[in-house]
Amino acid sequence: CHLIHYLRLSHHLIVLNYVIHTFDKLKFVSSEDINITDAVFDGVEVRVFEPPMKGDERLKRSVVYIHGGGWALASARTSLYNNLCRVMAESLNAVVVSVEYRLVPEVRFPEQFHDTLRATKHFLQPDVLAEYSVDPGRIAISGDSAGGNLAAAVCQQLSKDEHLTIKPKLQALIYPVLQAFDFNTPSYQQNKNMPVLPRYVMINYWIDYINANYDLAHSLLINNHTALDVGQALSFRGRLNWTSLLPSSFKKNYKPVIQTTGKAEIIQEIPALLDVRAGPLLAENETLQLQPKTYILTCENDVLRDDGVMYAKRLQNAGVEVTLDHFDDCFHGCMIFTVWPTDFSAGIQTRNSYIKWLDENL
Repeated sequence: CHLIHYLRLSHHLIVLNYVIHTFDKLKFVSSEDINITDAVFDGVEVRVFEPPMKGDERLKRSVVYIHGGGWALASARTSLYNNLCRVMAESLNAVVVSVEYRLVPEVRFPEQFHDTLRATKHFLQPDVLAEYSVDPGRIAISGDSAGGNLAAAVCQQLSKDEHLTIKPKLQALIYPVLQAFDFNTPSYQQNKNMPVLPRYVMINYWIDYINANYDLAHSLLINNHTALDVGQALSFRGRLNWTSLLPSSFKKNYKPVIQTTGKAEIIQEIPALLDVRAGPLLAENETLQLQPKTYILTCENDVLRDDGVMYAKRLQNAGVEVTLDHFDDCFHGCMIFTVWPTDFSAGIQTRNSYIKWLDENL
């Protein structure tokens, strides 16, 4: 993929997505019990999973789901996410709306955020909910990895929208990526070479998402963009102070990486690095206080572990009821790997725990 990119034949992410979709055709699992349809919500493609009505049932609960893939890969239509949403619809007897937001390199930040926000706000209209027989008081917004990033950012935006009459009851975030401020949290240091999502890959996803230059990778890796002399970063430092937000079992013996002098021009050229729509963990307490009851799933073998744990702690400090569901023996991305030949016990374990929480709280 990178060779093709280097030869300027195509963007490596386009090639990688092609490979994913080619192999994906082998894994589809269908269900006669769930009606699966494709629709367009305010210009954004979605896939809707509808279980049949049971008995005298009138309204169903619902989940708006946003898939992961570094804002650049996968799809609501790939079998891994199709199967996840089908199982959710069956297990919860809920209408699941899976958002097919546009990807890098076709679009960059903030377009993925705008796509998911538009689709979600469209679905939350009373007439649309009525069309799908959804209870307006029992709607969750959820997503994994980059989808968890978008779910958290959209939920924050919805919570501040005074014109919106219907808002999510819950948010459920699966190993979400929530900040590009500090790439040296203990989990980033501990899992920097962990397969599936090593640190350099996560940094490259950020660079692609915010439309930056790969030459910045090293500066981001050593936190030059948030050094002590970078004035724009000062107001955010306390909101991401992992020495106070993480438990000692996660901090271990790792030390903060805070540069005295850095490169302020990075933030000037790429303000998205400190944009709360890209990094929901940067949000002020006033916004966090407005968030609904929250579930956050984290995995020990994941550079993003501390993003989720810090967000849980900040939400708790703001008065939000939070369930932090941590798995010591699991890895980033594991929840979608539940179908042969990638039917891992970690996937079944995390998916069951996530669906159980939704079932008990939605």
